[in-house]
This record gives sequence, C-alpha cells and structure tokens, in this order.
Amino acid sequence: MSIDAKSATRSAGAAAPAGLARVRRGSLAVLVLVVAEYLIGMYVNLFVTIPRADHGHSVGTAIANGPAILATHAVIGLLLGLAALGVLVQAILARHVGAIAASAAGLFALAFASAAGASFTSSGHPADSMAMSVLTGVALLCYAANLYLLPPPGRRGLAGVQLTTRPGTAGSPRGRTAGLAAMKDPWHNS
Repeated sequence: MSIDAKSATRSAGAAAPAGLARVRRGSLAVLVLVVAEYLIGMYVNLFVTIPRADHGHSVGTAIANGPAILATHAVIGLLLGLAALGVLVQAILARHVGAIAASAAGLFALAFASAAGASFTSSGHPADSMAMSVLTGVALLCYAANLYLLPPPGRRGLAGVQLTTRPGTAGSPRGRTAGLAAMKDPWHNS
C-alpha cells in the first residue's frame, strides 16, 4: 500500500466520526424543535380559533393572515422539515444504516403530521388532530433513537470502545495492547 493510500484511508476514517457527530447534533436540534412544535401545536389546538377565512387555504395564508401563534407553529414546522431533511442527508453521507432508517422514518412522520395538520386547519376533525399528534410522537421517538444509536463524542461505535487511552499509555504500543486484552476478557484483568 502506498503512502497516499494510507493517508486517504486515515482521512476517511477520521471523517466518519465527524459525520456521525453532525448527525447526532442535527438529531438533537430536530428533537428540540419537535418538542417546541409539539407544545405550540397543543396550545394552538386547545386555545386558538382558526378564522373561517383561513380554512382550506395554504400554509402561506396561515403564516400571513392567521393568528401569530399559528403562524409561529407553521414557520417552525417548515424549519423542522428542512432540518429533518438535513439530518437524513447527513446520515446518508455518514453511511450509518440505523441513523438512515430512523432519520427517514422521522422525516416521513413529520411530513404526514404536516399533512394531517393542514387537513385539521381546514376541517377541524379530531381524527386529523390525533393523527398529527401521534405522528409527531413517532418523529420524536425516531430522533431520540438517533441519539441512542449514534456514539457520544469521544466514543467509537455501539460497542463503546473509547478513542482515548489511559493516562501514561498514549504513545505506547504496549499500553494499547494491554487495553485491548482488558476489553476482550473483562473478568481477568491483571
């Protein structure tokens, strides 16, 4: 193997944890937005009356002419859709199958929750409200699953193998070997 091939392999390996960290941060941001959207949506559902003039119109009409809290709900929903799409793209680039599946399911849940919300603002049927809240809950679970599946910073993989070494063994091949032996046989640490 040439020196150039080794350096390309190292940079690809270093990019993987950075890509996973971006997916994790994006999932956390989407999770926070979903919670905010959920709370605002509950407030809109319980305390805001949608004007008859806004029934059956587009999201743009709700943003421009609707009550301020409904407009806020619609704008956060649009931002949430973009953020969820960004997390899915990052998961695909990071090539983490679990994150791709959870991000795709979360994006679809948010899309269908948005459709149910649009239907609810025009019809007012309780079934649309229920669909919107359940699908938002599904999206919440999907992005929480991403946080569970993706390794926290300073860790590698689901096995929990740390990237850092114990103090005093940083450059020592013997220290790394001893650390691997301890991982393989946790009952006989010497």
